[in-house]
Amino acid sequence: MNHTKSTRVSIVTGGASGIGRATVEALLAAGESVVVVDLPSDALREVEQHPRVLAVGGDVTDAATNELAVALAEGEFGGLDAMILNAGLPASGDILNLPIEVFDRVIEVNVRGVLLGIRAAVPALRRRGGGRIVVTASTSGINADPNMWPYNTAKAAAINLAKGAALELAADAITVNVVCPGPTETGMTTGIKQVPEVYESLRRAVPLQRWGQASEVAAVIAFFASEASSFVTGAVVPVDGGITANTGQFTPRPLTK
Repeated sequence: MNHTKSTRVSIVTGGASGIGRATVEALLAAGESVVVVDLPSDALREVEQHPRVLAVGGDVTDAATNELAVALAEGEFGGLDAMILNAGLPASGDILNLPIEVFDRVIEVNVRGVLLGIRAAVPALRRRGGGRIVVTASTSGINADPNMWPYNTAKAAAINLAKGAALELAADAITVNVVCPGPTETGMTTGIKQVPEVYESLRRAVPLQRWGQASEVAAVIAFFASEASSFVTGAVVPVDGGITANTGQFTPRPLTK
């Protein structure tokens, strides 16, 4: 397929589905070109059909995968303006019995993958005169959840990694910001919908009394990836319907009609 160029160019990891896919669609709607990084799949092949999309099938924990994405952005689209580090992996289990290999993998994807993405992107962003890095973390990185300590640990680490990078890269006019989704309708949460009491419990915990849509999270990510966010760096923004505003002592009251 012949690929067309546009003024702005972004990379989105984990971009074949869920929040990543919604982010790719938001960027394309804004006229951008996008390099999508994800594990090889039919979904990745599908998103690559767009004339302003290039796909990289690979694991974000591999430095070469991240470097290839940046090379394609510069070589095929002419540069890189934003690196959106969205790929992530959930995990839960008993703190005494969870296999350490499971914990290691969650840390690799959610923390190492972010670091490798930053390292790959920064030289290209410097060549552009500055740019944007956006990390998708989670409200589960701001506070903890029962039985989800591996995910809590990884996402909390990703948040502070992003803050540290924001301080280090500010002199290069590179901003680094974090978006923290709450309960969001994606493929990753499909299993929760199969357990109605858990799905409803999460819904009731949201002050807005509903799950979020991937497109709503993507809109905030797209803002941080744009020129409009030029004076914002080191920010950690929940997109959670108000969950993190609550102390947790009281259940939010139902919406009134």
